[in-house]
Amino acid sequence: MQREVAMGASIGNIWMWGGFVVFVLTMLAVDMFALGGRGAHKVTVKEALGWSLLWVSLALLFNAGLWWYLDVNVGREVANTKALEFLSGYLIEKSLSVDNIFVFLMIFGYFAVPAEYQRRVLLYGVIGALLLRAVMIVLGVWLVTQFSWVLYLFGLFLLATGVKMLIFAEHEPDLAQNPILRWLRGHLRITPDYQGERFFCRRNGVLFVTPLFLVLVLIETSDLVFAVDSIPAIFAISTDPFIVFSSNIFAIMGLRALYFLLADMADRFHLLKYGLALVLIFVGGKMLAAYWFHVPVQYSLAVVGAIIAGSMLLSLACSKPRDAAA
Repeated sequence: MQREVAMGASIGNIWMWGGFVVFVLTMLAVDMFALGGRGAHKVTVKEALGWSLLWVSLALLFNAGLWWYLDVNVGREVANTKALEFLSGYLIEKSLSVDNIFVFLMIFGYFAVPAEYQRRVLLYGVIGALLLRAVMIVLGVWLVTQFSWVLYLFGLFLLATGVKMLIFAEHEPDLAQNPILRWLRGHLRITPDYQGERFFCRRNGVLFVTPLFLVLVLIETSDLVFAVDSIPAIFAISTDPFIVFSSNIFAIMGLRALYFLLADMADRFHLLKYGLALVLIFVGGKMLAAYWFHVPVQYSLAVVGAIIAGSMLLSLACSKPRDAAA
């Protein structure tokens, strides 16, 4: 097995894949009744913090278990490499998912979605994101396996995306001009107000959609855009399907709790968008330079961690004078 892993084969066997899928489905079922249960509920910061810590802890425990399994069955060198790949991939995907949160805040603010209704939208948004990521990862792995030069296209795309993010970091898109939203408003019967957490309702026997349905469509659409950025990014760290899939899923599973944790503090991390842009530029540059120079995984992990931590600390430092002035 060590020789196969060294040659680039996936470390995941049928039992590992099956066990991981069962774990994800189980946690999704638990999450459907967590953060407030079935009814409309405003998630508190305490709840969000608890669930965020739980998701991060589960990811770290999974990585530790993966390292132990590979150390026993494959060898210490492969175990260290794959554990670092998972941790680096998880950090990159978790960091990039923060950009989703800024967009979620903008969408919820535009539609004035009550806090107690946001929980259900994000639950379905996470489920849709998981399915979408699974499809895109399978497609990405196939492309990389069949055409290795695709990695350079991924790198060029990430580099261009990072530069664009850096230039337009402060730009707020006009949702009123969003073509999908305009199409929905022109072709669907929409209630003028919210109907609890429902996406559909009937009035005089006629089916209507609620504004919450429009919010859900925009949430899912935004995740499609972010997936196009984040999936290629992780291929700079690993092309192992099991590592790519598991690190992505763990990052997405904790997205809902992370949103409620950061929702009230997003303005304090106003420089984080620049940090995320720099991460994409670094990852894209790493992929483009791979033919001439290989950046070890541990160095990539250190650079990405330093960029994210630095942008967050600098945001907090810069926000103090503004808060004092206010």
